[in-house]
Amino acid sequence: MAASTVAASELLHNMNKQISILFPKASCVIRQISTSSSRCDCPPQMRAKSTPQQLVGVVGLEIHAQINSNTKLFSGSPVGFSAPPNSLVSPFDASLPGTLPVLNTRCVEAAVMTALALNCTINRKSLFDRKHYFYADLPTGYQITQQRRPIAVDGILHYSLLGGKKSNQMIRKSVTIKQIQLEQDSGKSLHDNLRSQTLIDLNRAGVGLMELVMEPDMSCGEEAAAAVRELQLILQALGTCQGNMSEGQLRVDANVSVHKPGEPLGIRAEVKNINSARFLCRAIDYEIQRQIEVLQRGGTVQNETRTYDSKSGETIPMREKEGLQDYRFMPEPNLPPLIVYEDNASLPTGIDACQVVVVQKIREGLPELPSVKRDRLVQTYGILPEHSLTLVNEDGLMEYFEAVLKATKREPRKVIGWVKNELVAHLKQQDMSVSQSPISPSALAELLELQETGHISSSVAKQVFQEMWRSPDKTASQIIQEQDLGLLSDTAQLHSICQTVLDSHPDEVHAIRNGNKKVLNKLIGLVQKETKGRADPVVVRTIIQEKTS
Repeated sequence: MAASTVAASELLHNMNKQISILFPKASCVIRQISTSSSRCDCPPQMRAKSTPQQLVGVVGLEIHAQINSNTKLFSGSPVGFSAPPNSLVSPFDASLPGTLPVLNTRCVEAAVMTALALNCTINRKSLFDRKHYFYADLPTGYQITQQRRPIAVDGILHYSLLGGKKSNQMIRKSVTIKQIQLEQDSGKSLHDNLRSQTLIDLNRAGVGLMELVMEPDMSCGEEAAAAVRELQLILQALGTCQGNMSEGQLRVDANVSVHKPGEPLGIRAEVKNINSARFLCRAIDYEIQRQIEVLQRGGTVQNETRTYDSKSGETIPMREKEGLQDYRFMPEPNLPPLIVYEDNASLPTGIDACQVVVVQKIREGLPELPSVKRDRLVQTYGILPEHSLTLVNEDGLMEYFEAVLKATKREPRKVIGWVKNELVAHLKQQDMSVSQSPISPSALAELLELQETGHISSSVAKQVFQEMWRSPDKTASQIIQEQDLGLLSDTAQLHSICQTVLDSHPDEVHAIRNGNKKVLNKLIGLVQKETKGRADPVVVRTIIQEKTS
């Protein structure tokens, strides 16, 4: 806590103490106004009514998505990750004199498809501009982008996240997409501190990007991370961007400010080039708290560009924020206006539909989007919406779930429990993807069938699952047979074990006979321990109830 805050708290405490001495029956005291950050899952409207003086975060995002294309935006150079330095560079990429840009139609189609999926308005005519700034890895000294009239505007991204008291309820939210614009990427600077030199790799220079600008509709890192994850899923479903953040195919800039609800937005700081949803969440939440503390100390938030240090968990100043005037925008003289057509009927006479971008054709080819997948899972299998969120958000998990269902007669809700609680937990514990799971869908289905048909108990099923994880070459049946884990079929033996447990716990038996049914679960657990999980819990419960009645 800052010194000024401590002093204010002590002053208020002393004033309240004096009031209580002078006026013992007084019911009013002076209360301190809270300016601490609020929980993200509380809607802004509720925060404004309940605590009008509370500072809250405001978050907008600028996302650069690398277009999934074989060649670059304005040249025929191939696009590839981790290729030898400067091996994917054309004369145009290197800005050699006399070279001219040639627009890649695939990149335009990808931008239109993305805009349609995000419910944007497609501008039938868009323009290219030069954005001037100096980077050592930007050979031309400017970037070709779309500042004045982008290819698409006014969209909306619907996303969901888990919230509520137990963080297990699906909360639906949305963020406005201000615009989507086409632009070229810069190269990459490689800093060699040992030799005090910087090397330039132009392989990435000129790669096609879609910049998606989101309005400041979010209030915390968790919301921003959920929105980015949803966008990532949409782009991957469309095939317009592979969305691999670790390879820089999806880079996020976060504009963060704080203000009191009902008042104008505060001064924002931009946190640049965040390449992980987890880091995005942490960076935004840290920046919100940092700005709140600055204002609490009586300081002023600076309009600056910052970077996120994942090791320290802090944002660090880089430079003052540039304004539009710093970039000296001007029309790109070497590119004509970009024209797209609504349908074949709108094409001018003599133009081949294969040589232009037709919106209707792209719209008809849109695949099933993540939100539609979730609704289909809920309607088809009767699972909870929050479970559908988990299935779709984890790459390959929905396909795994449906493959298990095809191979077993278990109810979908029981299967989702195993997939969500056992499979996903083990994968996350070892930082593995679904495709790396040592237990195949058919192997899990066999295990669930053995439990469903009464060959093993639920506790043994979990024990077998762990053994299958350690020994993927063994089937569930083999493990059960080798370790003798099948259910006890000798009723007389089970009665004898239950009686032994009851005889050694007279206090618990007395409590059950006096109406305390909760103790029954303890005795069932003790029987399961004696039988090493081989007893059917339902049968054990029935036996104990008979013997304690």
